[in-house]
Amino acid sequence: MAATALFEAIRKPDQRLLAAVVRAMLLSAAVWCTLVPTSAQGEDATVPLGQRNDLLEPGRFLQIPGPNPILLPGEEGAWDDGVIEAADAFKDRGSYYFYYHATGGGKGYRLGVAAATHPLGPFRKHGDKPVLELGPKGSWEDRHVACAMVLKEGIDKYWMWYSGIGESEELSKWSIGLATAADPLGPWTKHPNNPVLEDFGYVGGVVKVRGKYHLYTAYPINSTGPDYSPMSLAVADSPAGPWTRWPGNPVLREGEWGEWDDGGFSEAEVLYSGGAFHMFYGGAKLFPERIRSRESIGYAYSLDGHHFVKYGRNPVARREANPNGAAFSEVHAIFESPFIYLYHTLRYQEPPSPGEEKKFPAVEHLGVQVLVTSTPFRLDVPVLSREALGPKMTTSPADSPPVCLAGVGKVALTAECVYRQKATGRVRVHVRSSYDGTAYDTADLHVFDVDLTPGKLARQTFELDTAARFIKVLVENLDPSESVSSVKITATLAG
Repeated sequence: MAATALFEAIRKPDQRLLAAVVRAMLLSAAVWCTLVPTSAQGEDATVPLGQRNDLLEPGRFLQIPGPNPILLPGEEGAWDDGVIEAADAFKDRGSYYFYYHATGGGKGYRLGVAAATHPLGPFRKHGDKPVLELGPKGSWEDRHVACAMVLKEGIDKYWMWYSGIGESEELSKWSIGLATAADPLGPWTKHPNNPVLEDFGYVGGVVKVRGKYHLYTAYPINSTGPDYSPMSLAVADSPAGPWTRWPGNPVLREGEWGEWDDGGFSEAEVLYSGGAFHMFYGGAKLFPERIRSRESIGYAYSLDGHHFVKYGRNPVARREANPNGAAFSEVHAIFESPFIYLYHTLRYQEPPSPGEEKKFPAVEHLGVQVLVTSTPFRLDVPVLSREALGPKMTTSPADSPPVCLAGVGKVALTAECVYRQKATGRVRVHVRSSYDGTAYDTADLHVFDVDLTPGKLARQTFELDTAARFIKVLVENLDPSESVSSVKITATLAG
């Protein structure tokens, strides 16, 4: 039956019929791609029958929540001590860059960046100032600059597209700016002809395919719900344009009423890999108060960059999998087979820590979800990192993120530390378990002691035999007089 419908879709290229056929095939885990209509630019975008979407070849994604939150607002008085939200995730030369926009100091959104040597962190913020500032008073971007997207071309050429908006009523529309740098950390220089595209929403992703730049944005803003949108496309032959809006916009619409994403999208990353365009988006279920809206992450793909088909088993990353998770917003992605790292803004169902009750529900941190695309796999998750731990001191449960073990076949903990030359006491690792990831047992599930090696680095791995869904780790320094340094705990998840 599917083969007959597929033949009809190819013989009579009707986009709605084609989308329905592909969606049905995805639901049955048949992931062969088919004919795509000619693109708006007049190029022949047909793809030979039998080309695969390799990302969907296994048929399912396994979601593993990261060590969340992975980035917090700055301390009081910092430029980013207000609201913090995800902007872009970018890998270059073995380093991972997480761009974000934040408020603070009485100013609107400005752009910052944090870097790490591991995709799950720990991420460290770069400097004590934004990497991209507001424009001068009266300019098109004197209120907010946000939603960065970075693309590398050449050894030392980086493009950043971003969204900006002005204070005045005349300039109160989100337009697109461009900046360049020779390093992901900047300094960034704004293009003299900014904005390069007026009134086109929140930047989500930019890819260059067959010589053309594809700019995907959440636009028109507020058209599906407060601060939510469908996804739209503009194309250009150069980074600064001129940009042409695709006449068939939007390229991805909100779900039908009653579906999980019927409120539209906060933002979406689009990447090009294996001959297909891959979109990961934050899909919303609206609440009367926008900040309380629920969001999970969906996946859609396209062969021409214009016509996207939603994955039949969406959402691929459910907010419920993350303890206390209410929303995964402003989604951005890095592919690193067999993993897809989905970086996002993280909102909560309840205040995540004491002292945040007054701000709640306007409490936002940055998080990450990991999608496993094939097995076997091995994923290292950083759990705890301390420069030093004093004598007779123990870390608190709040120092450890929840480690999710659902769907994981094996788990091991590796403890590292450097003992002082006069050390006489070991480092002890306590493992606590939880069913829901929020309330943890007060008694230890496991206890391990790290071998004492005075004056040297000690590293020891312990395999856990547990059916617990979540664990946290506490580290205790048993030495009565000497501190221990370079304390690090890593969980290795395998399946």
